[in-house]
Amino acid sequence: MSEFALRFTEVAKAYAGLAALSGFSLEVRRGEFFALVGVNGAGKTTLIKCLLDFCDIDGGTIDIFSVPHRATAARSRLAFLPERFTPPYYLTGRDFLQYLLGLHRTPYDEARARRMFEALDLEPSALNRPARTYSKGMTQKLGLAACLLSGKDLYVLDEPTGGLDPKARALVKNELKALRAAGHTVFFTSHALPDVAEMCDRMAVLHDGRLRFAGTPQEFTGQYRTPGLEDAFLSCIAS
Repeated sequence: MSEFALRFTEVAKAYAGLAALSGFSLEVRRGEFFALVGVNGAGKTTLIKCLLDFCDIDGGTIDIFSVPHRATAARSRLAFLPERFTPPYYLTGRDFLQYLLGLHRTPYDEARARRMFEALDLEPSALNRPARTYSKGMTQKLGLAACLLSGKDLYVLDEPTGGLDPKARALVKNELKALRAAGHTVFFTSHALPDVAEMCDRMAVLHDGRLRFAGTPQEFTGQYRTPGLEDAFLSCIAS
C-alpha cells in the first residue's frame, strides 16, 4: 500500500494557449495536513479541478491513493468543499446534508448532524431552515458540516475558512485538527498564512503555475531566513 494520498507528476494544464500549470509534481502523504498557498490566479483552484477530473489535464498524471484520478473509484475516498460553495437554495440544511451524505453513501444521523452544527457554531434549528435564509458564513459552515460528516479518508478543501468570523474560524480549525488526530488526510488551499503555520505538517507554494516550494513551514522560513511565513512567501514568489 502506497504511503501517499495524493501524487501529482509533471501535471500540465493550459487555457487558450496560456499555461495554468507547468510540470507540477507533488506528493501528499497519508494522514498529512497539507496546505497549498499562492496569490489569486496562481493555479491553486485549477490544480484542484484537475485533481477532481473537472477538467482534462494536458500532460502528466495524478493519483489518489494510488488510483489514477480519471477512475471514478479514485474519488470515492475523498470529500470536497469548493471555495464558492452554494447549496440549492430551496433545500433545508437537513435536506442538503441528507442529499450529500447519500451521494457519499454515508447514513444520515440526526444526532451527529446536530452535534456537528453545534461544533461549528450553527444553531441546530438551522437544520429546518432553507439554505436561502443562511448568511454567507452559515452557508460555508453547512458545506463544512457535509464534508466532515462524510467520514472520508481525504478532505480537499478550497479556502475552507473564507468568509468566517474569528470565532467560527477557531471552531473550524478545531474540527480540522480532530481529523488529523484521527488519521485523515487534509489537503487545502489558504491565503491565511498564520493558519498554515499553526496547523500544517507541510505546505507548498504555487506561483505562475509552477511549484516554488514544498516542505514544512519551519523549512520555508529557514530557507528564506525570515521570522514568519508572510515574509518568506514574498521572497519566494519574487525569486
